[in-house]
Formats: sequence, C-alpha cells, structure tokens
Amino acid sequence: MRLEPPPILSADLHTQAAGLHLHGLLSRWSEVMAEPERARWVAELLGWEAQERSRRSLERRLRAAHIGRFKPLADFDWQWPTQCDRAAIEELMTLDFMADASNVVLVGPNGVGKSMCACNIGYQAVLAGHKALFITAGALLGELAALDSDTALRRRLKHYAAPDLLVIDEVGYLSYSNRHADLLFELISRRYLHKSTVVTTNRAFAEWGEVFPNAACVVSLVDRLMHRAEVVRIEGPSYRKKEADERADITKSRRQAKPAGPIKGAPKRAGKEAT
Repeated sequence: MRLEPPPILSADLHTQAAGLHLHGLLSRWSEVMAEPERARWVAELLGWEAQERSRRSLERRLRAAHIGRFKPLADFDWQWPTQCDRAAIEELMTLDFMADASNVVLVGPNGVGKSMCACNIGYQAVLAGHKALFITAGALLGELAALDSDTALRRRLKHYAAPDLLVIDEVGYLSYSNRHADLLFELISRRYLHKSTVVTTNRAFAEWGEVFPNAACVVSLVDRLMHRAEVVRIEGPSYRKKEADERADITKSRRQAKPAGPIKGAPKRAGKEAT
C-alpha cells in the first residue's frame, strides 16, 4: 500500500516551492507528492535552495547597507558613559520602533558610542530581513547638493527614501547651507510616517539652527523628525580616547619590559691592545 506524505507537510512544501517561484515543480506537484521517497527528496532540495537564497540575500543587503566595521554591542563598556539608558538601547535592538515607522535620535558628544549603537541597530535590521542604509550627513547632503539636474536629484532622493531603515550619522558636526537644510527636510518628509530613520547628533535640537543657519525649514525638519521618535542621550568622556590611552599604556609597558639590545650601527669595541 502506497503511503501518502502528511497533508500538512505537502501544504508547507507547496508554499515553500511557490515562494521560490519553482513553477516547473509546481506544475507536476501531484505527481511528485504521489511518491513518498520523491517527496522527501524534494523537501530536502527545497530546504537547500531556501537556505542558499537566504544567505545570498543577507550578503546583498549587508553590502548595500554600507555599515562597515563596528564594535558589537556585546563588547561595549556600559560602565564608561556617565549617562546611558542601556534598557532603551537594548529595546531599540528589538526593532519594535520600525513597526510604526518611528524614528530614533541618539544625542551626545564625540566618542560616546552613538555611531556604534546606530550601526548595531542597522545591522540588526539587516539580519531581520529589512533593507538598511548607513551614511554620514556630510556624504548624504554633499551628494544631493552636487546634483545638477532635477531628474538626478529626484532619483537620489527616491534612493534614500526607499530603505526600511536609514541611518544618518554625524548631524551637527558641520554647518550647512539653506540648500542642504531643504534637501534634508525633503528626505525626512518623504520618509515621514512611512519608514524609520536613525539619526546621531552631537547637538541638541535647540542648537540645530546653528547647524543650518538661517534655514527656514529647521523647525519643520525637527518637528517631523521628533514626531514619534525615541530620543536617547549618551553622556561621558570619549570612549575612543579611553581605548587610545589603553593602547598607549600597553605599548609603553611592552617597551619597558623588553631588554635593551646593542645599538644598531654602533662600532664594535676594539680588542685588547698589545703590550
């Protein structure tokens, strides 16, 4: 008596094959499922194909995200900042804020870990299957402002409005013209209530008028960015300086522990003189 595969297994395999767009296999589905041994082989084959496509998709999304190298959150010294809401940052890593297209603003001085946290959030989004993009404010606004045609500008704005998560790093480190402010406002407006944006900045929002001096859209820009936004402030001395000092101390200790050798290129001592 021929054994049929369990109906649930057959339905799951059919869904998987349809998701992989294997139309030739789907056209002969009843024939395949009629043979238990063939059905088991197809199940294994579909598993291989799904895993490989998932791996390649992840690699493509990671390349497109341009996140680069960053310190994993697990290696961050939470005791170093004088102010840092660890629970809030770990909550952001769950990506719940993306469900309603909320924004994230990480505020603090240089070197306290804002970019590190933003990179970890972006990386987590990619792992979860989202499309993410990391870019500095200088690179973003410089590129958009350099475009000399409306068609090219619309194309690039569409490109930056498309990712599920856009990370804009280092807002406030440079001053920008009114045109830069207008371009950032246009981008934030396109993403507003549709896609989540993560911003890192060393300036409080009250100081953004100094970042975009005389720009009429600053208030509206901040309003759209802040609406339904999670703001996390990190305070403390520079973590980069801490690591640099630690490396310098290690190097100094190694040099002190190393026995002194002969000076390179020094003349050899003459032999015993004849008496």
